[in-house]
Amino acid sequence: MSIIKFGTSGWRGIISDTFTFANVELAAHAIGRYLSANPPTGANKIVIVGHDTRFLSRQFAERCAQIAAGYGFAAWLTDRDAPTPVISHSIRAHKAAGGINITASHNPAEYNGLKFNEANGAPSSPETCRGIEEAAAAVAREAGHVERGTPVPFNPLPAYVAQLRKLVDFAALRRHRKKCVVELMYGTGRGYLDLLLAKAGWTVEALHGEIDPGFGGGHPEPIRENCGELLARMKKSRAAIGLGLDPDADRFAVVDRDGTFLNANQVLALTLYHLAKNRRWTGSVVRTVVTSHLVDAVAGLYGVPVRETPVGFKYIGALMESEPVIVGGEESNGLSVKGHVPEKDGVLACLLMAELVAYEERPLRKILAEIEKRTGRIVSDRINLRVTPERKEQLLARFAAGLSEFAGRKVTGTVTVDGYKFLLGDGRWVAFRASGTEPVFRCYLEARTEKELTAFRQAALALVQ
Repeated sequence: MSIIKFGTSGWRGIISDTFTFANVELAAHAIGRYLSANPPTGANKIVIVGHDTRFLSRQFAERCAQIAAGYGFAAWLTDRDAPTPVISHSIRAHKAAGGINITASHNPAEYNGLKFNEANGAPSSPETCRGIEEAAAAVAREAGHVERGTPVPFNPLPAYVAQLRKLVDFAALRRHRKKCVVELMYGTGRGYLDLLLAKAGWTVEALHGEIDPGFGGGHPEPIRENCGELLARMKKSRAAIGLGLDPDADRFAVVDRDGTFLNANQVLALTLYHLAKNRRWTGSVVRTVVTSHLVDAVAGLYGVPVRETPVGFKYIGALMESEPVIVGGEESNGLSVKGHVPEKDGVLACLLMAELVAYEERPLRKILAEIEKRTGRIVSDRINLRVTPERKEQLLARFAAGLSEFAGRKVTGTVTVDGYKFLLGDGRWVAFRASGTEPVFRCYLEARTEKELTAFRQAALALVQ
């Protein structure tokens, strides 16, 4: 049995417990073996290797690059820590066979992780994950491995910036220069988001741009609870917008000028609004099954078809590769756009929100209020409900049998794309997804008023417990 098991976004573990040099080497050998046996069509024999700012990430990445080189690949190792979307873009730009990224994304500091991205830059498919896991199990049974090679250092920044210049209207940013506060969370986004805005003439106040593997003792997920300093600075700085990134810069945070924190559902809807209305982009919009129908409401205003996927950006990315998609995103703070990588990009998301402020010269909350007047109010929430393993199995059986009503409302339809989503009419719904690793149900709620949302929370708690 191999310890290498890929979840929604790679393999993760606690440093020095399961995430050790021995296990990282095992994963690297498995990837080398898998790619050697399954070379992507038309790809060069190159593997891009990068890492975030966590404890020992550089050393883990070096070890992976050496092993990949031992399998005959040109192992291009980033010259410094690099954002996940930058590594994804590098894979596509150089037609590499794939990429290894040492990162645990937004997990606490004691974690690290390893992601493998395919030749198109997208997160590895379930089939590829299984292939790497099987290769790891085979390698674990053997005594000897290939010799290590020498990595090739390279700088991915220039090509990535050139790509962003195709997607972001920097001329608009320069015409309407403003002040912004940028929360870098001690991560890989420094020298990317802050520098690009500064070069566009914006006044940038950067927070936590230094490297700290402990993330200042905080949790590095860019959600409201972890962005206290950004919120406090926004109330004092007179900045037009506050922007934030997680340590590998694939997730974003957006704060309006008055300190209002926008959730990912709102940012995704605003991105669609901006690209469809102001930039005149055409195509569809892709969201996961548990992402807000606010996206659908905005899509309806501009005649944009909506596509729904299971949870996980790899499913969004797959659709983005198969049809023109204006924007694809999920409620867990990830999005990408047409013509870009099929991977989450927090740097791009933040730049597009700055661009929207430049275009419309008004606060984001006022834009949302205008949308709400046209679509009606939509409020959403996500809660984790802990249960015993026995109760978890009982609930799975009950959800599979279906619900006839919830919180006094008739269930008008059921979606089983990923978990169980019960439609309650006029854009209202509730969804339950069981964690694969712990006795927890993730419950997603969407209602038309705050009072209704409170009733939905109470009903979900009563149903589960």
